[in-house]
Amino acid sequence: MTSRFGAAILGCAGPRLSGAERRFFGDVNPFGFILFNRNLEDGDQIRALCADLRAAVGWQAPVFIDQEGGRVQRLRPPLARDWPAPLDHVAQYGNHAGRAMYLRYRIIAAELLALGIDGNCAPMLDVARPETHAFLRNRCYGETVARVVEIGRAVAQAHLDGGVLPVVKHIPGHGLAQLDSHLALPRITAAADTLHAVDFAAFTPFSDLPLGMTAHLVYDAFDGQPATTSARMMRMIREDLGFAGMIMTDDISMQALSGTIPERGAASLAAGCDIVLHCNGDMSEMLPLMRRIGHLSDAAQTRAEAALAARPQAPEVDIAALAAQLEALPEERADD
Repeated sequence: MTSRFGAAILGCAGPRLSGAERRFFGDVNPFGFILFNRNLEDGDQIRALCADLRAAVGWQAPVFIDQEGGRVQRLRPPLARDWPAPLDHVAQYGNHAGRAMYLRYRIIAAELLALGIDGNCAPMLDVARPETHAFLRNRCYGETVARVVEIGRAVAQAHLDGGVLPVVKHIPGHGLAQLDSHLALPRITAAADTLHAVDFAAFTPFSDLPLGMTAHLVYDAFDGQPATTSARMMRMIREDLGFAGMIMTDDISMQALSGTIPERGAASLAAGCDIVLHCNGDMSEMLPLMRRIGHLSDAAQTRAEAALAARPQAPEVDIAALAAQLEALPEERADD
């Protein structure tokens, strides 16, 4: 791919593209798209929407979704299986949790790809604590770095084996948050040594993955800026955590960030993020955002092309056979 991508992953307003959306997406050529409940009706409609989004930009742009299973699961029956919360599912299988979660996300990947969706915002590598806010805690994989890394690697590999790009989140670690960053800006007061030993450490084994998503958190041990808009935190992610993939922001329409939408987008890119994630499909926000942020930088374009090159080709898979393997695994409830 030689054309320069617009510096955003964007949503659309509904289950079908308007003429204005088609023209806009064609003009700004976003790197990709993301779907939410408002975009999802049935299988034929979702496949048609994915095809129309790609037709608008004239290439096989990635289409992302949040399909963690549990509370954060955009696709529900009959479009996709329902799943327990990740933390509960891991506990259910104990020592067999790595295999169980591989099978779970291999099924999820197959269900997504069948609908034309080839990117998923998982694995989530935030290390849970007893005080972790409820919006996040049961979405986590465990309360220790070792457990989170074990399950996170299984989840990432399941996506890659299933032809779906994984997005590791929330770099550099959301587990200590006691506020919901959709609504407010959490501040993390833990010492730098604690953060490096636990929260940040969960991400270092995943430096090989093609895509990551930031956390809208302030780490007082470093500076007073949310990680998404902090040049110091972005340098730490690149240099200390060694993450070489493309870094997208978490949704910049979340209330953790201040300023206008264009200001948030510009501040994120200036800090060192590669690309801005804007999810709500509101054209009145997307138009000024794209006018402000334009296209990817040279370095971000290179990382974007590398991410696309990592997009795997998935073999045919028997979802029922994968489900049978999961059902056959012995349950072995165990603590982290």
